[in-house]
Amino acid sequence: MPYRWGMAPTIGFHPALRDRLAGNLSGHRPHRHELDGRRHAAVAVVVIDSDPDLHGHDPTDMDRMSLIGGIPGVDLDTLTGRVDGTAGGAAVVLTRRGARLTAHSNQWALPGGRVDDGETPLEAALRELDEEVGLRLGESDLLGRLDDYPTRSGYVITPFVFWAPDGAEPVPNPDEVASVHRVAIRELCREPRFVAIPESERPVIQVPVGGDLIHAPTGAIIHQFRAVAYDGAEVRVDGYEQPVFAWR
Repeated sequence: MPYRWGMAPTIGFHPALRDRLAGNLSGHRPHRHELDGRRHAAVAVVVIDSDPDLHGHDPTDMDRMSLIGGIPGVDLDTLTGRVDGTAGGAAVVLTRRGARLTAHSNQWALPGGRVDDGETPLEAALRELDEEVGLRLGESDLLGRLDDYPTRSGYVITPFVFWAPDGAEPVPNPDEVASVHRVAIRELCREPRFVAIPESERPVIQVPVGGDLIHAPTGAIIHQFRAVAYDGAEVRVDGYEQPVFAWR
């Protein structure tokens, strides 16, 4: 039977899952991209426990439907722009960027940002994770890394996968983050969509989460996380396109 939202079994947050993710990532040989004049950024894919009652409500009070009109290839009647009910068991931390940010405001994101001078990408991912959502992890929490993703806005993003300790509580920094969400890995098992756009020969990737769609770069990274780290498949995502509204 095809996967339908809410039908997949809960994936428990336990040591066996950590071993599975780390083992699959250890066999992955990530694609690395030269900067070629672009800026370097790093993001954190954080695996964390979640409770459907405590973490399943979408607290965002913005009019999400006014923000998704530029999504290509979808019937807007099928979307709500909300992700209520997507927590439960092992999950990934996602954020909605703050409305006052000058770039990519209100969009889905993973904790992360630009690599500062003198930093390694791993150090940048850990620093940004602390600054944006108050999670202080270390290199001992690292499970592995995924492929670099070059963006239309002039960055090369390096993603790292971390395991959060029991009881970790992300708290959004209001200067950068509108809300923090725990999206269950089982929710990420929904099949992505690939949509053609006239502006590019590459397909736009759309990862369904709740009543919304998450696009590249975030969508591409979490799709590869599920495929590589959880499923143990060999999937590359740097050939997937971003929607035009994310090019700037």
